[in-house]
Amino acid sequence: MAGRAALPGRSVTSRALAVLDAFTADAPRLTLTQIAERSGTPLSTAHRLVAELADWGGLARRPDGRYEIGHRLWDLGLLAPVQAELRTVAAPFLLDVHTATRDTVHLAVREGPTALYVERISGRESVPVVSTVGSRLPLHATGVGKVLLAAAPDDVVDSVLRSLTRQTRHTVVDPRRLRRELAEVRRRGYARTTEEMSLGTHSVAVPVQVEGTPVVAAALGVVVPSSRRDVTRLAPVLEVAARGIGRQLARVRDFH
Repeated sequence: MAGRAALPGRSVTSRALAVLDAFTADAPRLTLTQIAERSGTPLSTAHRLVAELADWGGLARRPDGRYEIGHRLWDLGLLAPVQAELRTVAAPFLLDVHTATRDTVHLAVREGPTALYVERISGRESVPVVSTVGSRLPLHATGVGKVLLAAAPDDVVDSVLRSLTRQTRHTVVDPRRLRRELAEVRRRGYARTTEEMSLGTHSVAVPVQVEGTPVVAAALGVVVPSSRRDVTRLAPVLEVAARGIGRQLARVRDFH
C-alpha cells in the first residue's frame, strides 16, 4: 500500500514489491523521491531497486525524469486467467454490444472493494469516461461496481458500506440507500447509475454469471451520455451478451 512506513528487516523482494505498490491509479507517474516516500524505502535503496526494475522492464523512465509502470508488468498481467481467458472469451460479445450501441462498453471483475476494469471498447462517438483497462474504481459509484457488489459476500458489502466516498455530488453515500439499491439490483438483474462516477454520464450494467453455476465472474456495462433517455432499454442488449459470455466461461475450469 502506498505510503507505508519503513519496516526493518524487509527482504529485497518485499522492498521491490513496495516500490511497485507505490504506483496507483491516482499516482501513475512518480519521481524517485516520491517512490521512496510512498514505499517507505530509503532513497539510496529505492534508487537501486528502481534502476533494476527499469532495466528489467517493470518500470519505465519518462523524459521528465518520472517513472511509470513498464511494459513487462503489462505483459505478465495478460497471462493471468482473469485477463487472458476472460478477455478472450468476452471480446466478441463486447464488440457486438459496442456495434449495437456505439457507446463505451466495459468488462470488470471485483478486486477487493474496487471494480477492476479488464476490457473496454469505445469509439469516436462514445462519451468520455474515467476508466481505462487496468484501472480500479469504487464499487459503489459505478454500474459494473454495483453489480459486483450486489453479488459480493456480506462481509465485503459491509466493509464497502462503512467507507463510502463521494466521487461527484450524485454519488450515493448513504449506506441504507445503497443497501436498498443493491437489493433492487439483485431483484431486477441490472444496475444503473446517474452521474455518480463522472458528470454527464449514465451507466447500465449486468452480471456475467457462469452458466450452470451461481458464480458471478464479471460485470458487463455500458456508459452513455446523460442526455440519453432510453438507458434502461440497453439492459436486454447487455443481458444477451452476458449470457453468451457465461456459456463460454462454463467451459473454462478456472471459473467454476
